[in-house]
Amino acid sequence: MREGHEFDTQVALKNEHGKSFQPDVVVHLPNDKDVVIDSKVSLAAYERYFNEHDDELARAVHLKEHVNSLRNHIKELGKKDYQDLKGIRTLDYVLMFIPIESAFLLGADQAPELMKLAFDNNIMLVSPTNLLVALRTINNIWQYEYQNQNAEKIADNAAKLYDKFHGFMVDMDKVGKAIESSQKSYEGAMNKLSTGKGNLVRQVEQFRKLGVQSNKKLDGILLGNAEIEDDEV
Repeated sequence: MREGHEFDTQVALKNEHGKSFQPDVVVHLPNDKDVVIDSKVSLAAYERYFNEHDDELARAVHLKEHVNSLRNHIKELGKKDYQDLKGIRTLDYVLMFIPIESAFLLGADQAPELMKLAFDNNIMLVSPTNLLVALRTINNIWQYEYQNQNAEKIADNAAKLYDKFHGFMVDMDKVGKAIESSQKSYEGAMNKLSTGKGNLVRQVEQFRKLGVQSNKKLDGILLGNAEIEDDEV
């Protein structure tokens, strides 16, 4: 997917009250839909839990803090109402990205209710694995969309080409009829000139025979045709 086309990062947006928001990533879908990806989850408590090896009590405290951190972020994210931001199109879900797979799995294992809490706030919790699956799905959706758009363009261009070809055939028919009409007009004119009874060539040539002086003489073939045609008639 291409930034600026299928997705945008760090988009500055405002709600109807003028408050500014900056979603990490806005992924665009066909049919005027967007998906917001939020990656501002704090994993400080998880890091403390992960790095604590000796004190089980401290690990339990850090684990509880990690779960609470996820829960609080879900609630805060739900309050942002990204769907009301100017510039965001129809929004179904916000993807809350937890960048460490084990942190995601640990939270889901210790507090399964987090999934329902997120769902109730139109949020989906995603790890690197299922985010990749989601993005691949979106990419496939765009590929199908572009194929459909290309098919529509091909059909539209084919229809325009057919109409253009039809117009060309109509014009060619007109040209043919015009040529046919011109041929008939030409033959009529030639008949009057040299091939009909009392044709002009014969009459004009009679002037020369009667003594009219001219420095030029009509073409012999033309005169012969005029004589023959006139004699036959």
